[in-house]
Amino acid sequence: MKKTLILVLVLVSIFSLSAASFAAESIRMGKADWAAHGTRCFAVAVVALQGDVIVGAYLDEYQMLPRAETTGVPNSDKAFGEAFANPEQALASKKVNTEYYSNNMANAGSTVTIANNFKALEDFVVGMTVAELEAFLSNNDKEAVVDMVTGATLTDNYGYLTAFWAAAKDAQSK
Repeated sequence: MKKTLILVLVLVSIFSLSAASFAAESIRMGKADWAAHGTRCFAVAVVALQGDVIVGAYLDEYQMLPRAETTGVPNSDKAFGEAFANPEQALASKKVNTEYYSNNMANAGSTVTIANNFKALEDFVVGMTVAELEAFLSNNDKEAVVDMVTGATLTDNYGYLTAFWAAAKDAQSK
């Protein structure tokens, strides 16, 4: 009798778990190309949204960097790269070139790499609803947000978080 009861409880538990996974909301992806940090670069923010909750986030930023010292985006050393006004520079990812870019940040006093700053911002938005992120942005000014994200010391945290919000809105529109 005890074995039968245990078997029934196990089967009910397994059925409950499988039914819950079938009922889970689908994941929608959203992307925003955003001027989060001045006029010499652009950010690309991507979010995975399940229901109204951000369950995944990715951020990178692209800027013209010295071709000889950095790795450019694909084809920057081919015909695509020939279109750049300054042949000494290439469009490059700050994450891919985190060592180079972070050295420049260190010269300005930063102790956190660009990749780790972006990771902190990604971690900050994961688990938030779109409404919570929107309220956070609405209730805080740009200067205050610099110190509100643990591990992110960028002066434009607000711009990057706004890019995530735009990506989340893009996901909601799908």
